Amino acid sequence: MVVKTVTIFTEKHLNDLFLLFQNEWWTKNRTNDDIQKMLDLSHVAIGLVDIETDELVGFARAITDGMYRAFIFDVIVKGSDRNRGLGFTLMNSLLENSLIQRVERIELYCPERLVSYYEQFGFSTDVNGSTLMRLKR
Repeated sequence: MVVKTVTIFTEKHLNDLFLLFQNEWWTKNRTNDDIQKMLDLSHVAIGLVDIETDELVGFARAITDGMYRAFIFDVIVKGSDRNRGLGFTLMNSLLENSLIQRVERIELYCPERLVSYYEQFGFSTDVNGSTLMRLKR
């Protein structure tokens, strides 16, 4: 499979993203309207599209102030296309994006099983004693 990186999402890509989100525990309750708003408000959104089928097979996004902090969210690859380096392509595309390249601290959170995966990009669980806190609405 050959993929291209996109930052503009067609209606088809949005439908594909909805389907990708339906298969993950942390995104399965998102609606099409919510996904569109999320894209509109994210500073960086990157998709991977299969050149032959025009199917969106991967997605990641980030919010940032462009200087001090960036937070990566929703790194996702279609289940049947995992272990082909697409996640690596997504992460590199995010980290090389002009809005994120010079940011002092880039953060994400992930399940314990993926810690070693993100370590290959330089991420660490050593966050200087910081603790993730959350207000759930």
